[in-house]
Amino acid sequence: MNFSITSTDPNSSARTGTLKTDHSQIDTPVFMPIGTSGAVKTLLPQELYDVNTAIILGNTYHLFLRPGHDLIHRTGGLHKFMNWGKSILTDSGGFQVYSLAKLNKISDEGVKFQSHLDGSSHFITPEISMEIQLSLGADIIMAFDVCPPGEATKETVISAVDQTTKWIKRCKDYLDSSQAPYNWNQTMFPIIQGGIYPELRKNSVEEMVPYSTCGIGIGGLAVGEDKMAMFENIAMLDELLPEDQPRYLMGVGRPTDLVRAVQNGMDMFDCVLPTRNGRNGQLFTSQGVINIQNSRYLDDFSCVDKECNCHLCNDYTKAYLRHLFNINEMLGLRLASMHNITYYMLLMETIRKKINEGEFSKWSVNYLNKYSNDQRM
Repeated sequence: MNFSITSTDPNSSARTGTLKTDHSQIDTPVFMPIGTSGAVKTLLPQELYDVNTAIILGNTYHLFLRPGHDLIHRTGGLHKFMNWGKSILTDSGGFQVYSLAKLNKISDEGVKFQSHLDGSSHFITPEISMEIQLSLGADIIMAFDVCPPGEATKETVISAVDQTTKWIKRCKDYLDSSQAPYNWNQTMFPIIQGGIYPELRKNSVEEMVPYSTCGIGIGGLAVGEDKMAMFENIAMLDELLPEDQPRYLMGVGRPTDLVRAVQNGMDMFDCVLPTRNGRNGQLFTSQGVINIQNSRYLDDFSCVDKECNCHLCNDYTKAYLRHLFNINEMLGLRLASMHNITYYMLLMETIRKKINEGEFSKWSVNYLNKYSNDQRM
């Protein structure tokens, strides 16, 4: 895997680049749709190809529980299992340690947790996380980490940084001693932790960068902390991280967050928002967010967004989509999800175009001003 920068913005840290895996070429900045359990909810792979999706994200924790990494390995890996021919990134399971905190216990050795499905007991170590991700066949695998919540005490964040530092060496040692299960390259990204504390972030960078060969993750943000503090840390990390490697800001986010993060030199993003919000009737549009279940759309026969060319906007009206949601018809969830994914992919395409043309700074200011009063954007 290799990464090269193709252009930079003269008035910010925004840049475009090309990340090449054995499965696809990924133009950055890039947004990765979430395929938690081997599917981007309600959508076909072909529909993702149609909007130029180059990489999706799979969830180690969920795939470990169902159907199991051994079964997926026997089918030829996650790419073949889910009929996805382009790149896949898998998270390490560390985020579930955070999000399912009531069901787990962290020790130096690893994490003991109860399945949220049936209460069964499991134990994941850094080595097991690497084993699972290797078996899944992801092009990019994430180091096992501890992700503290945004409201965590400084002592808790210090502990998370220390534990993540201890575990990264074990991750690398396991990978170095393991035989490659497939005939394609799998590259590990270390993950920087540190909450909103600049000194802890700096310490984590110093510990993680030596393990970064072609990319690094930034974890522990967008987990409930103050938004201003989040971007202060992102700006600081822009100054500290290697310029010649992609920076993956994990779990971000809203369209305006993506634009601001690109201003600060970030390259890769993922978030459940476009599909999850779509399934709940919330659509991202060029005019801001609309909630299609509102009664005002009962007899609105206009399209959702005149600037969008997805199937929903080309072929259906707001009134029809509202009707589908009102009767709990699956087609409504599919159309809304596809629209939101299309919006995100077009946003990233526009960002890359504006950077390449030297117009990103002006464009991004206008974009952020346009949506400054809509907290959902």
